[in-house]
Amino acid sequence: AVPKRPPNIAILGSDGTLLANRGETGGREISLSELPPYLPQAFIAIEDRRFYTHAGIDPIGIGRALSRNILRAGGGVQGGSTLTQQLAKNLFLTQERTASRKIQEAILALWLERKFSKNEILELYLNRVYFGSGAYGVEAAAQKYFGKSAREVTIAEAAILGGLVQSPSRLAPNRNPDAAHARASLVLAAMQRDGFISDAQMKEALARPADAQKSKTANSVLYAADHVIDKLDDLIGSIEGDLIVTTTLNPMMQAAAEKALTEELATKGQKFGVSQGALLAMDPDGAIRAFVGGRNYSESQFDRVTSARRQPGSAFKAFVYLAALEKGLTPDTLRDDAPINIKGWQPENYAKEYRGPVSLTEALSQSLNTVAVRLGLEVGPKTVATTAQRLGIKSKLDANASIALGTSAVTPIELVSAYASFANGGVSIEPYVITEVITREGDLLYTRPDALPHQVIDPGILASFNVMMRETLKSGTAKRADLPNWDAAGKTGTSQDFRDAWFIGYTGALVTGVWLGNDDNSPTKHVAGGSLPVEIWSRFMKQALAKTKPIMLPASDVPQSDLLSVLGRALFGSPSQNNSTAQKGPLILQPQTDGSQPN
Repeated sequence: AVPKRPPNIAILGSDGTLLANRGETGGREISLSELPPYLPQAFIAIEDRRFYTHAGIDPIGIGRALSRNILRAGGGVQGGSTLTQQLAKNLFLTQERTASRKIQEAILALWLERKFSKNEILELYLNRVYFGSGAYGVEAAAQKYFGKSAREVTIAEAAILGGLVQSPSRLAPNRNPDAAHARASLVLAAMQRDGFISDAQMKEALARPADAQKSKTANSVLYAADHVIDKLDDLIGSIEGDLIVTTTLNPMMQAAAEKALTEELATKGQKFGVSQGALLAMDPDGAIRAFVGGRNYSESQFDRVTSARRQPGSAFKAFVYLAALEKGLTPDTLRDDAPINIKGWQPENYAKEYRGPVSLTEALSQSLNTVAVRLGLEVGPKTVATTAQRLGIKSKLDANASIALGTSAVTPIELVSAYASFANGGVSIEPYVITEVITREGDLLYTRPDALPHQVIDPGILASFNVMMRETLKSGTAKRADLPNWDAAGKTGTSQDFRDAWFIGYTGALVTGVWLGNDDNSPTKHVAGGSLPVEIWSRFMKQALAKTKPIMLPASDVPQSDLLSVLGRALFGSPSQNNSTAQKGPLILQPQTDGSQPN
């Protein structure tokens, strides 16, 4: 029996565009009827011009090959194989070149010709032949070398593919374009000779030879593709055939995230001693929109979004202050910013200066360590840990005094997921990336069920909390954040010795976290959360939200002027925005702190 072709998994963005293929073949199976006629004709012309008339073996071709090769040293028999013989070799045999193997190949070719029609054999061949670089089949090869489906290749590109199978390593157009073009010229001449293309078409293709696509990106979407495959196994189990997986990933946001991170590292990474980074963006309901697991996928496949556990530093203080509000404190509660000694441990502020009595809002926005530690001890380290876990932190947390300064390591996806509750009204979320899985035939295997979230933060407490978190961007450590017209909040984080730099920022439409550091955990050159991470976040968010109408965060002190401005934009839009873009969430209007309702 003909062995089953290994399944391919096509991963689509939220808009239906192909993001990546996963599987042993590198592309999906494609039918002969989907291809332009000149693509299979290119293979017939150069590899087996008598394909439709022979019975699986071509005596004329074998005789010609024997006359050339029989006297060569070693007695190896080369050439003369029909497409059917090549298919037999690919399906059943090894790559050794011996007389006995050639006899087996011929017998199996005769069997294939009896079992399948010529077009079925040609279709099997085009989907099984190896094109180099991990691509099996013309669809995988067209995607690999030209960034398009085999259904869309030009005559010049078809000639490249037709000539490539003779020696995929030597004739790969991305490695040896001169040899690939020389071989393609022979293919075009053969196609013209056999009447598959006209003389004018051949001249046109020769005048404009096909060039392989040159990757201009860091292929960050492949980190996301790996994450999709990890999740897919849990959802549908074993994979029997080709699948099409629709995801929440937004191609525009993915590209913007990659560009913001990689360009920042390219221009400033060496100067500041930082070599790696990660960025994750999700809707407040947990739908992942952009997923960048590192600087360059081809250089390192380690996914820092889900697998890198790093100290969050002050980005963890959000849970300390939330726990304090839940214990009855308010944004205006005063606590002393002064030296503190806990059994010999003496945490200091970043500037090694102290302000005396300060409000909790000022202490959080300025990221004062002594106040955070005092609050952590006041509410209890176990309470802080429980609060973080309630919001989605799954990593082990050490419930001690230093937990307030983010000394327990977490992953970026945990931190961003927990912050999503601050943006969505205090509801729990589980991050997700897959919305639907179907077979190539269209059979539905999975569709994401409606979520059943529950309230994890009291709305009144969350309103006060967001007042404090917003101040970080207005006057605190993230005041360099630049997101015009948006109500935004967040928290910076810098771990000990500047080993990790974070910024987790959110609006009512999107929650985004940025991490920078080094894989070997070596210190950076004083990269703090309020510097490069904030710059990357701002650059990404401005592009990601450019066509989205601003949404207010749940908060209790929205100035009337800001409220009217946002309400006007929500109702009428602005000249610079695309008014056809649907609003991503409700306009949340909270009562004023004095109990009055906003006008």
